[in-house]
This record gives sequence, C-alpha cells and structure tokens, in this order.
Amino acid sequence: MSTPEKPVVVVVGSLHYDIMVDAPDRPRKGETVTGHAWAPKFGGKGGNQAASAARAGAEVRMAGAVGDDAFGPFLLDALQASGVDATRVVRLAGTGSGMSVAISDREGDYGAVIVSGANLAIDLGALSDPGLWSGAGALILQNEVPDAVNVAAAQAARDAGATVCLNAAPYRPLPAELAALVDVLIVNAIEAEELSGIAVADLASAATAAEALAARFPCVVVTAGGDGVAGRRSDEAPVTLPALPVRLVSTHGAGDAFVGALVASLASGDAFAHSLARANETAARHVSAPKS
Repeated sequence: MSTPEKPVVVVVGSLHYDIMVDAPDRPRKGETVTGHAWAPKFGGKGGNQAASAARAGAEVRMAGAVGDDAFGPFLLDALQASGVDATRVVRLAGTGSGMSVAISDREGDYGAVIVSGANLAIDLGALSDPGLWSGAGALILQNEVPDAVNVAAAQAARDAGATVCLNAAPYRPLPAELAALVDVLIVNAIEAEELSGIAVADLASAATAAEALAARFPCVVVTAGGDGVAGRRSDEAPVTLPALPVRLVSTHGAGDAFVGALVASLASGDAFAHSLARANETAARHVSAPKS
C-alpha cells in the first residue's frame, strides 16, 4: 500500500524573536515586578503556526521576512529545525527582525508586546513564486503583517485552488477585500466579540458568535480558552468541544499550536469535527507542557 503524500500548507506571516519572562505577576501601570527567569524563544504567529502544522504532519512552506540582525539566523534556523521550508523567508538589509517580550505569570497567563520590524516589509513579489503554491491545499494568514500582504497571499492561494485560512489575531478591522477571500476564519473570544458584537464568556456564547460569523464566512472557529472551542461550517451541524482537563503551565502560543494543527488536518481531507478535535488535543498538550 502506498503512503499518502503529506498535505501542503503555505504560511505567510510573522516571525518574532521572543524574550520570555517568568514572573509571579504581570506589572500594573507604573509597577516593577521581580521575575525569576527569562529565555529566548522562536515565535511570531506565522512561525509558530508553521511549526505546528509541520509537527501535525504537513509539508509546510513559509514566506516572510527577517532582518539582518543577530535575531535573523536564530529565526531561520528554528524554522528549518521545525521541518518548515524557509527558502522564501528573506533577510532584509538595514532592518531589524520582529521581536516580542512576553511575561508569563504564576497562573500560566501572559501579556506581550511585539515590535514588528521586518514583518512590515514582506516583499509581495515573493508571493507570486509558482513553487510556493505548487500542490498547496491551504494557506494560513494572521494579522501580524500588513493587510496588503494578506490580500495578495489570499488571492494567490485562491488562484492556486488552496483554502484560505485567516487567524484574525491580533484583532483589527477586516478589509472587505480580504474578508471576501477567507474560507476559514479562526478567532479567539476577544476577536470573535470584535467581529460579531457578541460577548464570548463561555462555550455557549462562543457557539453563538460562531453562528453569527458563519453568515459572513463559509467556516468559522471560535476558541474560548479553558472553556473549549466552537465551530460552524456551511451545511454541517455546529460543533462544540469542551477543553480537555490538563494541568495548566502556560497559555503562551496555545492559539498558534491550535491553528497549525487544525489547518494541517483540514488540508489532509479530515472531516471538520475531527480536525477540531485534533486541534483541541494539540492545544491541550501545548498548555500543559513545560516551555523550552
């Protein structure tokens, strides 16, 4: 019996050199908090989602940009070590790489500040490379790069017959041109509320928000943190899954782990409900694992 080919997932998005700080609490305005550890970490929503999709079994190609600083090689090496084809991630002269500082508290929650750097200067010309789209089943986008990049990538994906998946995070108003190209919308509680006007406080309200957004998008997924995930796909029954019970270590990067696993599963032809379950399990493992 022949082995099925891997699904091909293209990721166009951000790369960040993350500085992770462990502290008892996140500081309030004007407050200094004494932390107990810090470490560098590969990050950026685009990079994290690409790595997650590769771990889930997809062939992943990424397009993006890093700077010509010391962070650039770190990010490229980490992508390649994750099994992601990074040949279309360019190093931009005279530009700093994207970076962030994230503070994780004793409860496992976090807050972060990003500096976008090279992520704001991705070359649209790279998105017209036919090799990027050859055999592609899905595209993953996020909101840490300019709208023009997302629109160009989404149009190229449509032209190639690939499913366009947008993780609309962090929230910003969604241009009509981009919204018209989105096949799968993935949002958390905050983003769902901003886009639908429905406050998401539990799994039931997440399902209500997903139903409302399904009037605008063919497929919608609303993650509700520790409450679970709700999904709605055209002509299919709604899906709600409670979060799996685990010991929380840190929520940092959980949404990205979820997105990568979800899209890899969808691109492989798995049923929507099964893909949601796989992604839910991936996120549960992520939040309960010690972070390197």
